[in-house]
Amino acid sequence: MTVTLSEPGAICASGHNCETIWQAALTGEQAGLRASAFVTNDGTSLFAGQVADDKLPNIDSLPPAMRTRNNQLVAAALQQIKEPLQALINKLGSDRVGVILGTSTSGIASGEEALAHDETKGGLPDSFYYAMQEMLAPAECVAELMGITGPVYSLSTACSSSARAFMSGRSLLRSGMVDAVVVGGVDSLCQLTLNGFKALESTSTGRCNPFSANRDGITIGEAAGLFIATRTEDNLQPSLVTLTGACATSDAHHMSAPHPEGRGALAAMQGALSDAELSAEQLSYINLHGTATPLNDKMEAFAVNELGAAQVPASSTKALTGHTLGAAGAIEAVFCWLALTRQNGLPKHAWDGVKDSDITDINLYQGDSWQTPFEHCLSNSFAFGGNNVSLVFSRGKQHGA
Repeated sequence: MTVTLSEPGAICASGHNCETIWQAALTGEQAGLRASAFVTNDGTSLFAGQVADDKLPNIDSLPPAMRTRNNQLVAAALQQIKEPLQALINKLGSDRVGVILGTSTSGIASGEEALAHDETKGGLPDSFYYAMQEMLAPAECVAELMGITGPVYSLSTACSSSARAFMSGRSLLRSGMVDAVVVGGVDSLCQLTLNGFKALESTSTGRCNPFSANRDGITIGEAAGLFIATRTEDNLQPSLVTLTGACATSDAHHMSAPHPEGRGALAAMQGALSDAELSAEQLSYINLHGTATPLNDKMEAFAVNELGAAQVPASSTKALTGHTLGAAGAIEAVFCWLALTRQNGLPKHAWDGVKDSDITDINLYQGDSWQTPFEHCLSNSFAFGGNNVSLVFSRGKQHGA
């Protein structure tokens, strides 16, 4: 059985739809990562990848418990795929369509606002509902907006959450429980994650700088990315993209640090390629996890080299979007989908160009020449606790003349 992925809906700091996101990717535009209003508990002002408020839809038609910024982000992505999704629902029936999303923050920001209100005014505001913070909230929001009555749930494995949603969506299709499933993820900025990463000494003082000798940590962002996944015939059209391979591993090396040799990461990449029945040499592009922390980038480059993919063009799009946490796997799948369908370039690796002698050499794509057609992309999501996921996306099997 082949799983086909529709044209996605997406929004992040680098663009409010696929076209604007792709143009920023081709040029390595980092304007979306900028000084923000977020200040950590120790008084540090952080750069962040924040979506402009005027790019978010009004969701006042939703029940009050669903009115969160996180759900605004997911609604913005949903608007972009609403027409084909509605057509599928009409054709298949609402009970034959599911929703599986990844998130790590959900509506925590609403809880933060409510607690601040309680501290200053002596009570939670009437507008606050505990359900705003629940992990199910974004998936439930999509189901509410589209009238979907099939299986609806969320996954939360930190920064690999939405990558795992693709795997769960594929499993749901294979089981026969649904004929289509909305997969992806969403996360919004909040003080909890900003303070948490600052406490771990993992945040950058400016824009993140993946794989550079000058890298000093992550820049946190927010995003939503949604796809419609369906079963399809083996004889595919060139424009279609398939989820060809997937693998999840759990190395449990450390609560917040990867294994220094990237053992879990390497196993995930190897497993995804094996699932796709591909070799590393057949890859056209690797979307690196590339958080710009000292440990992640060193271990990931080592693991990519061990995979035999050191010469494959690669980049970390977190330098464009920020690290979007639970949404990272979804928004980075969007970059892979666009590379495979547009065939006019790859996401540029944005950095200062200063190599780290302690990092194994890999082919960080600088926007120079490329060879088309792009056939297969590998996307990595490596999370806290050794929650590792690698996905392989491929162009349809029928490529034409």
